Order: sequence, then C-alpha cells, then structure tokens
Amino acid sequence: MKTVENESRLLLLFKMELEDGTEVESNFDEEPIEFEIGNGSLTSGMEDALLGKQQGDTVSVELSPEMAFGMPDENNIHNLPIDDFPDDMPPEENQVIAFDGPDETEIMGTIIGISEDEVEVDFSHPLAGRIIKFTAKISEII
Repeated sequence: MKTVENESRLLLLFKMELEDGTEVESNFDEEPIEFEIGNGSLTSGMEDALLGKQQGDTVSVELSPEMAFGMPDENNIHNLPIDDFPDDMPPEENQVIAFDGPDETEIMGTIIGISEDEVEVDFSHPLAGRIIKFTAKISEII
C-alpha cells in the first residue's frame, strides 16, 4: 500500500482548531482537497504529521507556532493612514482584512491598533503565534 512521502499528491479532509477548540477551517463536510507534500501549501508540521501515513489514515496533532504558521514578525507591522479605509467600513481592532498586495495578490492583515489618524496593521499570518490542532484524514494518495 502507498505511503505519503515527499511530493505525494493527496486528497485530504482536514480541520484546524485553536487551543480553545475554536474551529478555524474545516472541509470534513465537503469534498476532499488536493495537496502536494513539499510545495508549501501545508505547513512543515502538517506535512510531517502526514509523512509515512497511508490512505484512510487519520492524524491529529497539536502544532507549536513554529511548526504551524510561525511567530508574528514585528517587521510585518505597518501604520497606514486611516483615510485609506472606506468611511462605510471603519477599521476595528482584531479585524482581519485582505489588502491589495504586489502582483495583484491579496495579503491578509490584522488590525492591532487604531489612533486618530493611523491604523496599525500586522501583516504576519493571522494564525502566527498560535498553537494549532491539525486533524486530517487521507482520502486518497494520488
């Protein structure tokens, strides 16, 4: 029987939860999603949990921030003029917003502070610094 190795393509059902059990994302009620080990679509900790497993296996691991989405980086914190935010959608602390990035990509930023004329935004991954519980069922090894 095939086992998961580097560059394996997998169909996965997966769930990510925070330490307190808050569900961040899940596709267990949907179709499996295709991932490839080693292409960066999963964190290193998620890939490590899947390596060596077989089709039909379920894994459940708790990942440290370093093995999940890393630690927040103070170099990713930027102050933006409050005038850049639309009047009908005023910024709120802890709000996660998609900003236009280079090459027509979107970059997620978390509002961490608001002053009279500036908004402090952390462009670290919104789950940076968090312990993540990752659960996955390997539906198929392609």
